[in-house]
Amino acid sequence: MADTGDLHRTPLYDMHVGLGAKMVPFAGYDMPVQYPMGVMKEHLHCRAEAGLFDVSHMGQVILRGPSYEAVAAAFETLVPMDVLGLGENRQRYGLFTNDAGGIEDDLMFANRGDHLFVVVNAACKEADISRMQTALEPEISVEVITDRALIALQGPAAETALARLNPAAADMRFMDVATLDLQGEDCWVSRSGYTGEDGYEISVPQAAAQALCEALLAMDEVEPIGLGARDSLRLEAGLCLYGNDIDAQSDPGAAGLSWAIQKVRRTDGARAGGFPGAAHILNVLSNGATRKRVGLLPEGRAPMRAGTPIFADQDDETPIGSVTSGGFGPSFNGPVAMGYVSIEHATLDTQLFGEVRGKRMPLKVAKLPFIPANFKR
Repeated sequence: MADTGDLHRTPLYDMHVGLGAKMVPFAGYDMPVQYPMGVMKEHLHCRAEAGLFDVSHMGQVILRGPSYEAVAAAFETLVPMDVLGLGENRQRYGLFTNDAGGIEDDLMFANRGDHLFVVVNAACKEADISRMQTALEPEISVEVITDRALIALQGPAAETALARLNPAAADMRFMDVATLDLQGEDCWVSRSGYTGEDGYEISVPQAAAQALCEALLAMDEVEPIGLGARDSLRLEAGLCLYGNDIDAQSDPGAAGLSWAIQKVRRTDGARAGGFPGAAHILNVLSNGATRKRVGLLPEGRAPMRAGTPIFADQDDETPIGSVTSGGFGPSFNGPVAMGYVSIEHATLDTQLFGEVRGKRMPLKVAKLPFIPANFKR
């Protein structure tokens, strides 16, 4: 990654500028927030056809050891997920937790036969890499990948587009991983993403990244998409943004992520516990949380942004929660939000009030996601 003063640049920086992107600081990087099409049209295009995202700011790490089993067993000391039971060429969503049961980051990890491939968030990657090095080395090597870009191709036409470059892409299912030849380069491809749509994430050698992007963007279905639409897409899909909807103070149970903890790691499971914060997390999974992340639907057309306090009544003095992500959902065609509320106020359709500029505005607890997922199972 190029370093320009205080901000890093991804290998695709020049391409973004050439496409007319508006660049903004994000997680220490100079990133495209939108292109001339604009956030609204970018969002709708990704839902209808296919959008191309630069996610090279994220961290890519390979864990190697004497065997996959050795690597998986070691990694299970850091995450509450079933790593040993993950099939070869399959990927899984994971969480780094702390001793209090909070979430230090969310991530993706893949069984690539003789090693584990891990992708972590940009804002947390230095801490994540240090965490893995401290806990796993020297028995398990932690190799930080610095010579590959990472792109995401998302939307219902993503399969059609990528299959033009390699027909094997069409054979993959949600959370499959494979090494595919794309324009003569070995690319590490997963059928996944963070928009709620079908699609792929593609790790490509830096030197070949722009040519691959240009080949995809030359296709009628594909348009470049910036961080603005990425945020509205993942919000409609009910997906968490680290630092907003999950953080070191939120545990997986309260965050609505208990589905990500497989039975084998839970109380009475064959490999129960053994990860940071296990006592707290397993207790919450067994006995319930005191608060819960929920979908929220403001009445009217005005969005409620992150930080908006939530009250049970118009006249209450003490908030019972707050919005963690909020905005206008272009596909939903209305304002959508997520946030935490006390468990007694978390039932669907519960009437609550968000305080916006001193006024209490009505909103209701709603089911997540706001737009159904479109994964290829």
